[in-house]
Amino acid sequence: MTDWDLRRIPSAYWVVGALLLMMPAISSNFILFSIFGWALILGMIALSLMFLGGYGGMVSLVQMTVAGVAGYMTAILGDSAIDAISLGWVWWLAVPVAILIAMVFGTLSGALAVRTEGIYTIMITLAIATAFFYFARQNYVVFNGFSGFNQILAPEAFGVNWRNPVAFYYLALFFAGLAYFAVLYVSRSPFGLALQGIRDNPRRMAALGFNVTAHRIAAYTFASLIAAVAGVLLVWQTSSISPGAISVGPAIDILIIAVVGGLRHPVGPFIGAIIFVLLRTFALDALVAVGLAGERFQLLIGIGFLVIVFWSSDGVLGLWQRWRDRAGRTDPLTGQQKDAG
Repeated sequence: MTDWDLRRIPSAYWVVGALLLMMPAISSNFILFSIFGWALILGMIALSLMFLGGYGGMVSLVQMTVAGVAGYMTAILGDSAIDAISLGWVWWLAVPVAILIAMVFGTLSGALAVRTEGIYTIMITLAIATAFFYFARQNYVVFNGFSGFNQILAPEAFGVNWRNPVAFYYLALFFAGLAYFAVLYVSRSPFGLALQGIRDNPRRMAALGFNVTAHRIAAYTFASLIAAVAGVLLVWQTSSISPGAISVGPAIDILIIAVVGGLRHPVGPFIGAIIFVLLRTFALDALVAVGLAGERFQLLIGIGFLVIVFWSSDGVLGLWQRWRDRAGRTDPLTGQQKDAG
């Protein structure tokens, strides 16, 4: 019996999968496109960070920038309202090249970052993200400066208009599911197990003959692939890309999403993403309705982040596991704690 035997898949997976597939039948176009579509995309970007942090022990703040590079390249190589810059390539050529360029950018960023540890890794990835933000904002020849690009539309391909909310939702769901299972598979592969060994004890792994630096750089390449695909989907969803999308704020948001959801399992980033999107969409309106400034939203996010991290260092997944452990120690008939022995 292999790890992928269908009989070993928990029933919760089937229930969640069925609900996601049936979502267009019970949700409005706004919910599909602006809530679940956005959450799936942000979850993919956070998943790339989770892979680096959870399995590799490397916290990277450059993942949103990698997604932004893919988005910018999609606009530059493909079609947009800025005809003077966009080259007008067909989508099936522009998108793979855009993803490849973003992967190269992410790999080079990783090659610089893996030679540091701890806080220095965070700082160097933040420096790379900040440098690209200012470069894009000040460069008008290639990146169109502060304005960026707009009218970057998803293509009509295979007889489907992917701009349609239902079609785009299934497109985002497909790639999010693909990224999720890819991370699960890689984490259980020899490469993934070696990466986790390097996370726990790099000196011992080096003594066993593993190339620590090469494994870490390869992890950045894989994570960059996930973030790049999400970047293309994000630019199709918003139909635009500008320096504001890759500033320090969005980079920190991705870190918050990953940490709030939990870094120990690939489902964590998607949980964090749906929480973030729901708060971003509805909490802001609630604050404005009661007469508070819209900027207070960031304060609300910060407080929520602190509360979750205070109660669980592993985010929502940690809280869930703690609740399951506590429920397992409680007798369902008497409500009394069971004897641990």
